[in-house]
Amino acid sequence: MNASPTHVKAYAAPAAGEPLVPTTIERRAVGPNDVLIEIKYAGICHSDIHTTNGDWGPQPFPLVVGHEIAGVVAEVGANVTKFQTGEHVGVGCMVNSCGECKNCVAGEEQYCQKGAVFTYGAPDRDGTTTQGGYSTHVVVDANFVLSIPESIDLAEAAPLLCAGITTYSPLAHWNAGPGKKVAVVGLGGLGHMAVKIAHAMGAEVTVLSQSLKKQEDGLRLGAEHYYATSDPGTFEKLANQFDLIINTVSANIDLNALIGLLDVNGTLVGVGAPPEPSPIFGMTLASGRRSYAGSMIGGIAQTQEMLDFCGEHGLGAEIEIISADQINEAYQRVLASDVRYRFVIDTATL
Repeated sequence: MNASPTHVKAYAAPAAGEPLVPTTIERRAVGPNDVLIEIKYAGICHSDIHTTNGDWGPQPFPLVVGHEIAGVVAEVGANVTKFQTGEHVGVGCMVNSCGECKNCVAGEEQYCQKGAVFTYGAPDRDGTTTQGGYSTHVVVDANFVLSIPESIDLAEAAPLLCAGITTYSPLAHWNAGPGKKVAVVGLGGLGHMAVKIAHAMGAEVTVLSQSLKKQEDGLRLGAEHYYATSDPGTFEKLANQFDLIINTVSANIDLNALIGLLDVNGTLVGVGAPPEPSPIFGMTLASGRRSYAGSMIGGIAQTQEMLDFCGEHGLGAEIEIISADQINEAYQRVLASDVRYRFVIDTATL
């Protein structure tokens, strides 16, 4: 066992809105229930950008973000039997929870009543602040480490740990499958995985995007239909059509127009996190016994289920691999919607 915390290379945000810079951080010693992971790839999620920009409130800077982590087991604690060195593993948005509340017991650790410990910017069990995946190594409680099937390329697997589970969870919860009409709003990091997964589940998939510029991609990824939301005719043509709509857009858009596309008993699920409240008219919901819901990632068991599903169906993210010195440029490109569809950092370049 390691006798002391390990110093590892990382990229950190020094303060809100400032460019990320190379740094060195400490990782805790490998405890009896821990796994030391040599990180190979880390996805760039829009949440990372919101966090480093201070969009979601004050953060404990300097901060290393990144919660789409894929790598190999480098060391296991004395009590760990589930993992062995050399295995492909991943870490998503959380690294601990209370383990005792009703939600944790039910396998819904993301809704821990005492608050899940998120992968970065959260108080860890040892009193330190968690630091994320833009680094070469991480130490995580074995209960929060996921097995990545060998059939998925490690780089393509990294975004599944957030974008994959964020979309898989509502698709599974609201029973997307054969005979169901599913619409995906926005074809970005989350949206492209929603299309792939919903198609693999057997649903009839429609993409609703601002324009038709990604139509060819959408159809290639598994959508049967593709419409531009900038065309008012779209909302007339598709009224009362869908059983389920997954809204992946993290900006404020007209939710009432989307709700009008739902069939009776249909549900609109928001998985993006717009910074401002959005108005919803009660009659729009009542007129079709429609529902508006939210969803946040998935529990550990469901995340493993998602990875196994993706392994069986040959699903990985569409990625552009970058080096560490391209992170700040990548952030600007994400904000400009100039990525198809997820940047992944090769951590060997740290």
